[in-house]
Amino acid sequence: MPAKTMDQLVSLCKRRGFIFQNADIYGGLQGVYDYGPLGVELKNNLKAAWWRSMVYERDDVEGLDSAILTNQKVLHYSGHEDTFSDPMVDCKKCKSRFRADHIDGKCPNCGSTELTEPRPFNLMFKTAIGPVDDGSSYGYLRPETAQAIFTQFKNVVDSTSRKLPFGIAQIGKSFRNEITPRNFIFRVREFEQAELEYFVEPGEDEKWHETWKEERIKWWEEQGLKRENINIYTTPKEDLAHYAKACYDIEYQFPHGMEELEGIANRTDYDLGNHTKAQDEMNLTSNCHKNNESTQKLCIMDDKNKWVVPFVIEPSMGVDRGVLAVMTEAYTEEDLGEGNSRIVLKLKKHLAPIKVAVIPLKKNNEQIMAKCHEIKKNLLKLGIGRVALENTGNIGKAYRRHDEIGTPLCLTVDFETIEQQPESVTVRDRDTMEQHRVNIADLPNYLREYFL
Repeated sequence: MPAKTMDQLVSLCKRRGFIFQNADIYGGLQGVYDYGPLGVELKNNLKAAWWRSMVYERDDVEGLDSAILTNQKVLHYSGHEDTFSDPMVDCKKCKSRFRADHIDGKCPNCGSTELTEPRPFNLMFKTAIGPVDDGSSYGYLRPETAQAIFTQFKNVVDSTSRKLPFGIAQIGKSFRNEITPRNFIFRVREFEQAELEYFVEPGEDEKWHETWKEERIKWWEEQGLKRENINIYTTPKEDLAHYAKACYDIEYQFPHGMEELEGIANRTDYDLGNHTKAQDEMNLTSNCHKNNESTQKLCIMDDKNKWVVPFVIEPSMGVDRGVLAVMTEAYTEEDLGEGNSRIVLKLKKHLAPIKVAVIPLKKNNEQIMAKCHEIKKNLLKLGIGRVALENTGNIGKAYRRHDEIGTPLCLTVDFETIEQQPESVTVRDRDTMEQHRVNIADLPNYLREYFL
């Protein structure tokens, strides 16, 4: 059964080194978190699974890694400078600040109804560029990874000779000055996105929008999320973002409620249309910002040898929310009987931070420890992921720790390993807790078959 409360996950994350509050020794920085030794592995594994699915396993997608610092003109012509804001209210009594659409006429902190009128609050982090901070040269920390994909569209097309339909994928940090960060890593000020901009022929956009919805649901199920905990929300037309023709939200049942995990938007030709030169020649369907500064036509030849500005389908996932979702789903408390219980993180094995733990039965035995180091060194050559040497000296506590952090397999090196031939180890399965002996010579094939 998934985690029922956020407190369960927060406690596990701090106790076992998944996620820490940023600048904790100074009281923290609200809405900013650091990924610990296990968290960085889990997050990297989730990103790798997304990249493999989006780029390596497809023949129609290229990758990109763009800069975080963003030219002011990019976010001016994209519309962010004018529209990227939330309505904000302040409580006159306790001085707390909230998004106006998150409260119902009363301060959630003190209960006062003495609130200011809603006013726009720009979400972008502005920064000076250059040696003199006089306000004349500035840029932004990007609020999304998408805009660089659009501005690099022509360079990607020219360097790869892509034809429609095709996509450009990117994973990277984004920054939003959230009024009220909340719910652990669900809503934060510094976060990571995995976005695909998939360019299609106008007129084929609705078909591709449906296709990508189904593809992304399937992918999330492959990461361990149960279908009954997923909801597809179709955004009503009156609530659509200004650039969107249609949008699906893949929602997940987080401990704090059913909320968005990934958005899949039909952005039409709005983005390329905003950034292209010669807009009057492009037969744009969107109401774009007038642009006289762009130096490139952001269009592509279709199969009828006509220049078109493609429509864009955008599956956009929050990586941090993805980490929270897979941890929520994997979190399990099991009653083992006779007053015993355990917490086990039943992550999919490709996501597990540690793939194999090598555990000595006795940590101060030189022969056992030497064999442990030898096994670890050889297993690392398999490329299956992180292999850890667990040297606590208590086999029961070692098993419980690795249950709790989601390690699929534990290999125990004991006296039988060093005294008998052929050499063998005890292999313990995380989910079933079953144990059996495997010859060390057979371990590479055993683990390749298990993980790959």
